[in-house]
Amino acid sequence: MFQRRQSFLVLTCLLISCLLMAACSQTEKRDGGTSANQTGNSEKHAEMLIGVIPAQGSNQMELGADKLASILTEKLGYKVRAEVYPDYNGVVEAMGAGKVQMSYLGPLTYVEAHERYDVKAIVTQLIAGKPFYYSYLIAPADSAYNSLDDVVNNSKNIRFAFGDISSTSGSLIPGIALKKTGVFKSQQEHAFKSITYTGDHTATALAIQNKQQDVGAIDSAYYNNLVKQGKIDGDQIKTIWQSEELFQYPWAVVDSMTDADIEIIQETMLAITDADILNAFGGASGFTKASNEDYASIRQAAIDDGRIKPRQ
Repeated sequence: MFQRRQSFLVLTCLLISCLLMAACSQTEKRDGGTSANQTGNSEKHAEMLIGVIPAQGSNQMELGADKLASILTEKLGYKVRAEVYPDYNGVVEAMGAGKVQMSYLGPLTYVEAHERYDVKAIVTQLIAGKPFYYSYLIAPADSAYNSLDDVVNNSKNIRFAFGDISSTSGSLIPGIALKKTGVFKSQQEHAFKSITYTGDHTATALAIQNKQQDVGAIDSAYYNNLVKQGKIDGDQIKTIWQSEELFQYPWAVVDSMTDADIEIIQETMLAITDADILNAFGGASGFTKASNEDYASIRQAAIDDGRIKPRQ
């Protein structure tokens, strides 16, 4: 009798142990568990979103960004997709909200995002083999204005076009140059006939070509690429001012991005030769590594212009 009871208790304990082990196994599967796959990229990232500023304002950027996302999906081992945002600041806010993990930003937009959300630059584009571009002031080819001095001296007759208000070459740098002359302080306070923010470089170039605006501020790389692709007629436009060298647009990632994934992204982008991707980003000749230190001069310009506050 005692032996039968003892056997019954042993079998009961074994049954309970099996049930508990099965329950734990199911819980681990639901919660991510501690399986070997948990440490892999497919478990860490269901998806990565790349946010792209609308520098060109065209489907060309979507094509290039989507192709890049497809290549990174293959290399990283988890889903990557890209989205072109309607304005520059929207990408910054999306990174801050955790919706975007990697982004294509203008230098000014980058330093703002870095100050607010501690994102970091990892890659930039090369134009004719160099990581630099300029801010141009452009005017119709038959315009009487040929220099910054001409713009200042005739400001009351000039319809002036900036790009996006958060653009480095389309707003910050030319805005600082004009502020130093005293003819511009803000969209509401200036000496021009009118001030317009077009939203992107393509819109600025077309506004000048069509003589809807008299002088416009634009990114040199995007302007030259628009001419090269025949999207604007370079014979109808002239450059009347050029800034000092500006370090090219960065690709930035959130602080939580792993070093391993950053290395994969850098190696992948440095090897890209796809024309659709390169043309989408200012007619790039390729990509190279970048760091936060590369944008020190833009950061100082943003501080001087009151866009960001210096860290204490």
